[in-house]
Amino acid sequence: MPLSFFKYQGTGNDFIMIDNRDNVFFKNDTKLIKQLCNRKFGIGADGLILLENHPELDFTMIYYNADGTSSMCGNGGRCVVAFANQLGIIDDKAKFEAIDGPHEAHIKDGLVHLKMNDVDTIIEQDDYVFINTGSPHHIEFREDLKTLDVKTEGSRIRYSSRYGQSGSNINFVSPQGNAFDVRTYERGVEDETLSCGTGVTAVALAMHYLGKTDQNTVKINAVGGKLNVSFKKTDRGYTDIYLIGAANFVFTGIWP
Repeated sequence: MPLSFFKYQGTGNDFIMIDNRDNVFFKNDTKLIKQLCNRKFGIGADGLILLENHPELDFTMIYYNADGTSSMCGNGGRCVVAFANQLGIIDDKAKFEAIDGPHEAHIKDGLVHLKMNDVDTIIEQDDYVFINTGSPHHIEFREDLKTLDVKTEGSRIRYSSRYGQSGSNINFVSPQGNAFDVRTYERGVEDETLSCGTGVTAVALAMHYLGKTDQNTVKINAVGGKLNVSFKKTDRGYTDIYLIGAANFVFTGIWP
């Protein structure tokens, strides 16, 4: 059966969007998900998102990485809010369910502000920081960020015994004035992506935790564009965390 889809991107992190409120998509077909996300033989994307009904909230977000695995995706969350707005499901505010629980979001001046879950645990080691912002993230400083082979270095750490079979996303960071440049290796994509929402959120919190910034809104330069992360610091950790940036419609089509 022909499948209607929409393509969205948030700072270069791109997603296939499917309106699945009528259950038109076979969610257990990971082979199809991989094919659709394949850039040579499919539509091409870092991930696939299903927008589904929710009994109480505006909608449910079901996210799949390009390899068919599930996780939380910050940029995907921002893009699905823009998608829901395009479908007329919401106006400028949204409440939806994701794999890591309920989220709130609003659209203001063309930017999607996505509220992330509170973070109360940050693990600091000698050469890296680990934070879970809906997905696990390893964060380390690198001076050679522009020339770094992110796929090779990221894969080495992601598959190391440090993180076991489940692995982790890997973020490499370099301070740039009052902002931070970030390059990310994403598990599930198994390559560098132009941007990672949960990753830049983790980086912003880590930079504040380490004292590299005293700002409550941190500017992040991903390869695919600029994002802001705002938050409040409390005795128990970080709360009122918002991932802020553009989420853009690219095109629509029919598969196959």
